[in-house]
Amino acid sequence: MEELIYKYFPNINREQKEQIKALGPLYREWNQKINVISRKDIDNLYLHHVLHSLAIAKHTRFPAGSTILDVGTGGGFPGIPLAIIFPECNFFLCDSIKKKIKVVNEIKHSLSLKNVTAQQIRAEEIEQKFYFVISRAVTDLSQFLPWVWKKVKPSTKESTNGVLYLKGGMVTDEITTAASKMNIELNNFSITEIKSWFKEEWFQEKCIIFIKR
Repeated sequence: MEELIYKYFPNINREQKEQIKALGPLYREWNQKINVISRKDIDNLYLHHVLHSLAIAKHTRFPAGSTILDVGTGGGFPGIPLAIIFPECNFFLCDSIKKKIKVVNEIKHSLSLKNVTAQQIRAEEIEQKFYFVISRAVTDLSQFLPWVWKKVKPSTKESTNGVLYLKGGMVTDEITTAASKMNIELNNFSITEIKSWFKEEWFQEKCIIFIKR
């Protein structure tokens, strides 16, 4: 199923292809020891987890040198696939559950990903600032944004920074509530449907919410 990734990202190099190919065996091995992906879902790893994560790469081309915080990374999504695609960026993957971070670190080492740091820590406790915050719908947006908003560097003429949030279903009410709660202008929010890039049925109701900082 790694061919699915190669189809949508035809310009990746040989090393990136090998890293993508290795994800399947690595996650199968570790998921038997520490359950980070639903046992029923492991056969859909590339579609439901890897390609879903890489929708962010279709939305935003992270400039070299960017720092990206992945909040509630679980087993390393979306951070690990994005770190493969953007080797010149630095990714900080955090989760509050220790065993999940153990899996992330093991996979990071197996893939020789030098641009990934993973730590068991809550987002609220992180002190540094990042160009982007990414996440796969760990909670309602109105709960999520207060954790991370001040950790995003304000945009400049050279860099449009912000939060990239993978979400499913209807999101307009959620955005309105979050904007009001955080006192963020609604025109700072944008919604992009993932089906505009990926044609598989699974993506029909999934989107990326981008909030410009």
